[in-house]
Amino acid sequence: MTLMTKFLGAAAALALTAGAALADPAIIYDLGGKFDKSFNEAAYNGAERWKAETGGTYKELEMQSEAQREQALRRLAESGANPVVMTGFAFGDVLNKVAPDYPDTKFAIIDMVVDQPNVKSIVFTEEQGSYLVGVLAAKASKTGTVGFVGGMDIPLIRKFACGYAQGVKAVNPDAKIIVNMTGSTPAAWNDPVKGAEIAKAQKAQGADVIYAAAGGTGIGVLQAAADEGILSIGVDSNQNYLHPGKVLTSMLKRVDNAVYEAFKAGENIEPGIEVMDLAKGGVDYALDENNAALITDEMKAAVEEAKAKIISGEIKVHDYMADETCPALTF
Repeated sequence: MTLMTKFLGAAAALALTAGAALADPAIIYDLGGKFDKSFNEAAYNGAERWKAETGGTYKELEMQSEAQREQALRRLAESGANPVVMTGFAFGDVLNKVAPDYPDTKFAIIDMVVDQPNVKSIVFTEEQGSYLVGVLAAKASKTGTVGFVGGMDIPLIRKFACGYAQGVKAVNPDAKIIVNMTGSTPAAWNDPVKGAEIAKAQKAQGADVIYAAAGGTGIGVLQAAADEGILSIGVDSNQNYLHPGKVLTSMLKRVDNAVYEAFKAGENIEPGIEVMDLAKGGVDYALDENNAALITDEMKAAVEEAKAKIISGEIKVHDYMADETCPALTF
Protein backbone atom coordinates (compact mmCIF):
# COMPACT_ATOMS: atom_id res chain seq x y z
CA MET A 1 0.00 0.00 0.00
CA THR A 2 1.48 3.32 -1.04
CA LEU A 3 1.54 6.38 1.18
CA MET A 4 -1.00 8.02 -1.17
CA THR A 5 -3.38 5.03 -0.83
CA LYS A 6 -3.10 5.20 2.95
CA PHE A 7 -3.79 8.94 2.80
CA LEU A 8 -6.86 8.49 0.61
CA GLY A 9 -8.16 5.71 2.86
CA ALA A 10 -7.76 7.89 5.93
CA ALA A 11 -9.44 10.80 4.16
CA ALA A 12 -12.39 8.58 3.21
CA ALA A 13 -12.74 7.36 6.79
CA LEU A 14 -12.60 10.95 8.01
CA ALA A 15 -15.31 11.96 5.53
CA LEU A 16 -17.56 9.13 6.71
CA THR A 17 -17.03 10.16 10.33
CA ALA A 18 -17.81 13.77 9.48
CA GLY A 19 -20.88 12.69 7.53
CA ALA A 20 -22.17 10.72 10.51
CA ALA A 21 -21.63 13.69 12.79
CA LEU A 22 -23.47 15.99 10.41
CA ALA A 23 -26.53 13.74 10.59
CA ASP A 24 -27.04 14.57 14.27
CA PRO A 25 -30.55 15.71 15.13
CA ALA A 26 -31.01 19.27 16.35
CA ILE A 27 -33.43 21.22 18.50
CA ILE A 28 -34.22 24.93 18.67
CA TYR A 29 -35.83 26.15 21.88
CA ASP A 30 -38.29 29.00 21.87
CA LEU A 31 -37.87 32.21 23.86
CA GLY A 32 -37.47 31.67 27.58
CA GLY A 33 -34.56 29.24 27.32
CA LYS A 34 -34.22 25.51 27.74
CA PHE A 35 -34.34 25.70 31.53
CA ASP A 36 -37.70 27.48 31.81
CA LYS A 37 -38.99 24.63 34.05
CA SER A 38 -41.91 24.30 31.64
CA PHE A 39 -42.36 23.90 27.88
CA ASN A 40 -38.76 24.25 26.65
CA GLU A 41 -37.39 22.20 29.51
CA ALA A 42 -39.76 19.37 28.65
CA ALA A 43 -38.31 19.42 25.12
CA TYR A 44 -34.77 19.43 26.51
CA ASN A 45 -35.57 16.44 28.74
CA GLY A 46 -36.76 14.50 25.70
CA ALA A 47 -33.53 15.26 23.83
CA GLU A 48 -31.47 14.25 26.86
CA ARG A 49 -33.38 10.97 27.24
CA TRP A 50 -32.60 10.13 23.60
CA LYS A 51 -28.94 11.01 24.18
CA ALA A 52 -28.72 8.85 27.33
CA GLU A 53 -30.35 5.86 25.66
CA THR A 54 -28.45 5.99 22.37
CA GLY A 55 -25.15 7.59 23.27
CA GLY A 56 -25.78 9.96 20.38
CA THR A 57 -25.14 13.67 20.19
CA TYR A 58 -27.38 16.50 19.08
CA LYS A 59 -27.13 20.16 18.24
CA GLU A 60 -29.15 22.79 20.05
CA LEU A 61 -29.87 26.50 19.84
CA GLU A 62 -31.63 28.78 22.30
CA MET A 63 -33.59 31.69 20.89
CA GLN A 64 -32.66 35.15 22.18
CA SER A 65 -34.96 37.21 19.96
CA GLU A 66 -37.72 36.88 17.39
CA ALA A 67 -35.34 38.02 14.66
CA GLN A 68 -33.21 34.89 15.04
CA ARG A 69 -35.81 32.33 13.97
CA GLU A 70 -35.02 32.13 10.26
CA GLN A 71 -31.26 32.41 10.76
CA ALA A 72 -31.30 29.63 13.37
CA LEU A 73 -33.31 27.29 11.16
CA ARG A 74 -31.11 27.87 8.13
CA ARG A 75 -27.90 27.50 10.13
CA LEU A 76 -28.92 24.08 11.45
CA ALA A 77 -30.21 22.87 8.09
CA GLU A 78 -26.98 23.93 6.39
CA SER A 79 -24.94 22.18 9.10
CA GLY A 80 -26.48 18.89 7.96
CA ALA A 81 -28.54 18.36 11.12
CA ASN A 82 -31.42 15.97 10.46
CA PRO A 83 -34.10 16.16 11.70
CA VAL A 84 -34.35 19.73 12.97
CA VAL A 85 -36.97 19.98 15.73
CA MET A 86 -38.39 23.28 16.98
CA THR A 87 -40.57 24.08 19.95
CA GLY A 88 -43.39 26.52 19.55
CA PHE A 89 -46.10 27.80 17.22
CA ALA A 90 -44.07 30.97 16.50
CA PHE A 91 -41.74 29.02 14.19
CA GLY A 92 -44.65 28.24 11.85
CA ASP A 93 -44.35 31.04 9.27
CA VAL A 94 -40.57 30.86 9.16
CA LEU A 95 -40.54 27.08 8.73
CA ASN A 96 -43.09 27.32 5.92
CA LYS A 97 -40.63 29.63 4.15
CA VAL A 98 -37.43 27.73 4.96
CA ALA A 99 -38.44 24.06 4.56
CA PRO A 100 -38.74 24.15 0.73
CA ASP A 101 -35.12 25.38 0.49
CA TYR A 102 -33.85 22.20 2.20
CA PRO A 103 -35.87 19.34 0.68
CA ASP A 104 -33.44 16.70 2.00
CA THR A 105 -33.76 17.91 5.58
CA LYS A 106 -36.62 16.71 7.77
CA PHE A 107 -38.18 19.19 10.18
CA ALA A 108 -40.53 18.70 13.13
CA ILE A 109 -42.50 21.50 14.72
CA ILE A 110 -44.38 21.31 18.01
CA ASP A 111 -47.64 23.24 18.45
CA MET A 112 -48.19 24.29 14.84
CA VAL A 113 -49.23 22.67 11.57
CA VAL A 114 -46.94 23.39 8.60
CA ASP A 115 -48.01 21.74 5.37
CA GLN A 116 -44.72 20.89 3.67
CA PRO A 117 -43.57 17.48 2.36
CA ASN A 118 -40.55 17.41 4.69
CA VAL A 119 -42.27 18.63 7.88
CA LYS A 120 -43.84 16.69 10.74
CA SER A 121 -46.34 18.75 12.72
CA ILE A 122 -46.95 17.63 16.32
CA VAL A 123 -49.95 19.08 18.12
CA PHE A 124 -51.48 18.33 21.50
CA THR A 125 -55.02 18.26 22.87
CA GLU A 126 -54.21 20.74 25.64
CA GLU A 127 -57.92 21.25 26.21
CA GLN A 128 -58.25 17.64 27.42
CA GLY A 129 -55.44 17.88 29.97
CA SER A 130 -56.72 21.29 31.06
CA TYR A 131 -60.20 19.82 31.62
CA LEU A 132 -58.69 17.29 34.03
CA VAL A 133 -56.88 19.90 36.11
CA GLY A 134 -60.06 22.00 36.03
CA VAL A 135 -61.92 19.12 37.69
CA LEU A 136 -59.28 19.02 40.43
CA ALA A 137 -59.30 22.82 40.81
CA ALA A 138 -63.05 22.87 41.36
CA LYS A 139 -62.83 20.00 43.84
CA ALA A 140 -60.04 21.71 45.81
CA SER A 141 -61.49 25.24 45.81
CA LYS A 142 -63.13 26.38 49.03
CA THR A 143 -64.22 29.76 47.68
CA GLY A 144 -65.82 28.60 44.43
CA THR A 145 -63.51 30.99 42.56
CA VAL A 146 -60.50 29.79 40.58
CA GLY A 147 -58.02 31.58 38.36
CA PHE A 148 -56.19 31.13 35.08
CA VAL A 149 -53.05 33.03 34.08
CA GLY A 150 -52.07 32.71 30.43
CA GLY A 151 -48.90 33.90 28.75
CA MET A 152 -49.34 35.51 25.35
CA ASP A 153 -52.99 36.05 24.43
CA ILE A 154 -53.25 33.69 21.45
CA PRO A 155 -55.77 31.00 20.43
CA LEU A 156 -53.48 28.24 21.73
CA ILE A 157 -53.54 29.63 25.28
CA ARG A 158 -57.27 30.33 25.10
CA LYS A 159 -57.54 26.63 24.27
CA PHE A 160 -55.97 25.81 27.66
CA ALA A 161 -58.26 28.27 29.45
CA CYS A 162 -61.39 27.01 27.73
CA GLY A 163 -60.74 23.35 28.56
CA TYR A 164 -59.92 24.29 32.14
CA ALA A 165 -63.15 26.26 32.51
CA GLN A 166 -65.16 23.35 31.10
CA GLY A 167 -63.63 20.99 33.67
CA VAL A 168 -64.28 23.44 36.51
CA LYS A 169 -67.92 23.96 35.47
CA ALA A 170 -68.50 20.21 35.15
CA VAL A 171 -67.90 19.97 38.90
CA ASN A 172 -69.31 23.31 39.98
CA PRO A 173 -71.61 25.03 37.46
CA ASP A 174 -71.69 28.12 39.67
CA ALA A 175 -67.93 28.50 39.89
CA LYS A 176 -66.35 31.85 39.04
CA ILE A 177 -63.31 31.69 36.77
CA ILE A 178 -60.97 34.68 36.58
CA VAL A 179 -58.87 34.77 33.41
CA ASN A 180 -55.91 37.06 32.79
CA MET A 181 -53.39 36.96 29.96
CA THR A 182 -49.93 38.36 30.64
CA GLY A 183 -49.50 40.24 27.37
CA SER A 184 -49.78 40.31 23.60
CA THR A 185 -46.09 39.95 22.68
CA PRO A 186 -43.61 37.07 23.13
CA ALA A 187 -42.27 38.84 26.26
CA ALA A 188 -45.40 37.50 27.98
CA TRP A 189 -43.74 34.09 28.25
CA ASN A 190 -40.91 35.27 30.45
CA ASP A 191 -42.20 37.77 33.01
CA PRO A 192 -42.42 36.03 36.41
CA VAL A 193 -42.77 39.36 38.23
CA LYS A 194 -45.93 40.20 36.30
CA GLY A 195 -47.15 36.63 36.77
CA ALA A 196 -46.83 37.06 40.54
CA GLU A 197 -48.71 40.36 40.43
CA ILE A 198 -51.58 38.80 38.48
CA ALA A 199 -51.76 35.86 40.90
CA LYS A 200 -51.99 38.21 43.90
CA ALA A 201 -54.72 40.23 42.16
CA GLN A 202 -56.69 37.05 41.46
CA LYS A 203 -56.38 36.00 45.09
CA ALA A 204 -57.76 39.41 46.10
CA GLN A 205 -60.79 38.61 43.93
CA GLY A 206 -61.35 35.33 45.77
CA ALA A 207 -59.38 32.80 43.73
CA ASP A 208 -57.84 30.06 45.83
CA VAL A 209 -56.58 27.83 43.00
CA ILE A 210 -54.72 29.34 40.00
CA TYR A 211 -53.69 27.50 36.82
CA ALA A 212 -50.71 29.02 35.03
CA ALA A 213 -50.17 28.36 31.32
CA ALA A 214 -47.54 31.00 30.77
CA GLY A 215 -44.07 29.49 30.33
CA GLY A 216 -41.47 31.21 32.50
CA THR A 217 -44.09 33.72 33.67
CA GLY A 218 -45.88 30.85 35.38
CA ILE A 219 -42.94 30.40 37.77
CA GLY A 220 -43.93 33.73 39.31
CA VAL A 221 -47.56 32.61 39.54
CA LEU A 222 -46.62 29.44 41.40
CA GLN A 223 -44.29 31.32 43.75
CA ALA A 224 -46.89 33.99 44.57
CA ALA A 225 -49.60 31.38 45.15
CA ALA A 226 -47.33 29.53 47.58
CA ASP A 227 -46.47 32.78 49.37
CA GLU A 228 -50.14 33.77 49.59
CA GLY A 229 -51.28 30.42 50.97
CA ILE A 230 -53.37 29.36 47.97
CA LEU A 231 -52.92 26.52 45.49
CA SER A 232 -51.49 26.64 41.98
CA ILE A 233 -51.49 24.33 38.97
CA GLY A 234 -48.38 23.91 36.85
CA VAL A 235 -48.15 23.28 33.13
CA ASP A 236 -46.25 21.33 30.44
CA SER A 237 -43.60 19.83 32.75
CA ASN A 238 -44.44 18.35 36.14
CA GLN A 239 -43.97 21.44 38.32
CA ASN A 240 -45.28 19.87 41.55
CA TYR A 241 -41.75 19.77 42.98
CA LEU A 242 -41.29 23.55 42.80
CA HIS A 243 -43.49 24.08 45.87
CA PRO A 244 -44.30 20.69 47.44
CA GLY A 245 -47.72 20.67 49.05
CA LYS A 246 -48.63 23.99 47.41
CA VAL A 247 -48.98 22.94 43.76
CA LEU A 248 -52.27 21.05 43.42
CA THR A 249 -51.18 19.30 40.21
CA SER A 250 -49.61 20.03 36.83
CA MET A 251 -51.12 19.66 33.38
CA LEU A 252 -48.61 17.43 31.67
CA LYS A 253 -47.96 18.09 28.01
CA ARG A 254 -45.53 15.42 26.87
CA VAL A 255 -43.31 17.58 24.71
CA ASP A 256 -40.47 15.39 25.96
CA ASN A 257 -41.99 12.36 24.27
CA ALA A 258 -42.49 14.31 21.03
CA VAL A 259 -38.83 15.33 20.88
CA TYR A 260 -37.61 11.89 21.93
CA GLU A 261 -39.63 10.16 19.22
CA ALA A 262 -38.54 12.68 16.58
CA PHE A 263 -34.87 12.17 17.44
CA LYS A 264 -35.36 8.40 17.53
CA ALA A 265 -36.90 8.40 14.05
CA GLY A 266 -34.06 10.52 12.75
CA GLU A 267 -34.00 11.07 9.01
CA ASN A 268 -36.86 8.56 8.69
CA ILE A 269 -39.31 10.77 10.55
CA GLU A 270 -42.70 10.68 8.84
CA PRO A 271 -44.05 14.01 7.57
CA GLY A 272 -47.66 14.93 8.30
CA ILE A 273 -49.70 15.73 11.38
CA GLU A 274 -49.56 13.81 14.65
CA VAL A 275 -52.11 14.57 17.36
CA MET A 276 -50.88 13.76 20.88
CA ASP A 277 -54.13 13.35 22.82
CA LEU A 278 -55.14 11.95 26.21
CA ALA A 279 -55.58 8.44 24.79
CA LYS A 280 -51.99 8.50 23.47
CA GLY A 281 -50.62 9.85 26.75
CA GLY A 282 -49.86 13.19 25.09
CA VAL A 283 -51.52 15.08 27.96
CA ASP A 284 -52.40 14.16 31.55
CA TYR A 285 -52.41 15.43 35.12
CA ALA A 286 -49.51 14.90 37.52
CA LEU A 287 -49.75 12.91 40.74
CA ASP A 288 -46.61 12.28 42.78
CA GLU A 289 -45.23 12.49 46.31
CA ASN A 290 -45.24 16.29 46.16
CA ASN A 291 -49.02 16.63 45.78
CA ALA A 292 -50.33 13.27 47.02
CA ALA A 293 -51.58 14.81 50.28
CA LEU A 294 -53.63 17.38 48.32
CA ILE A 295 -55.49 14.87 46.13
CA THR A 296 -58.11 12.96 48.12
CA ASP A 297 -59.41 9.57 47.02
CA GLU A 298 -62.67 11.25 45.99
CA MET A 299 -60.81 13.80 43.86
CA LYS A 300 -58.72 11.10 42.21
CA ALA A 301 -61.84 9.05 41.46
CA ALA A 302 -63.52 12.08 39.88
CA VAL A 303 -60.56 12.98 37.67
CA GLU A 304 -59.98 9.37 36.62
CA GLU A 305 -63.66 9.08 35.70
CA ALA A 306 -63.39 12.24 33.60
CA LYS A 307 -60.24 10.91 31.97
CA ALA A 308 -61.95 7.64 30.99
CA LYS A 309 -64.98 9.47 29.60
CA ILE A 310 -62.82 11.81 27.51
CA ILE A 311 -60.91 8.86 26.07
CA SER A 312 -64.15 6.99 25.31
CA GLY A 313 -65.70 10.07 23.73
CA GLU A 314 -68.49 10.37 26.28
CA ILE A 315 -67.11 13.75 27.33
CA LYS A 316 -66.31 16.10 24.44
CA VAL A 317 -63.90 18.83 25.43
CA HIS A 318 -64.22 21.98 23.36
CA ASP A 319 -61.23 22.79 21.14
CA TYR A 320 -60.96 26.58 20.96
CA MET A 321 -58.56 26.45 18.01
CA ALA A 322 -61.06 24.49 15.93
CA ASP A 323 -63.93 26.78 16.91
CA GLU A 324 -62.98 30.09 18.49
CA THR A 325 -65.82 30.16 20.96
CA CYS A 326 -65.79 28.94 24.54
CA PRO A 327 -69.07 27.58 25.96
CA ALA A 328 -67.79 27.67 29.55
CA LEU A 329 -66.02 31.03 29.46
CA THR A 330 -66.23 34.55 28.06
CA PHE A 331 -62.92 36.14 27.14
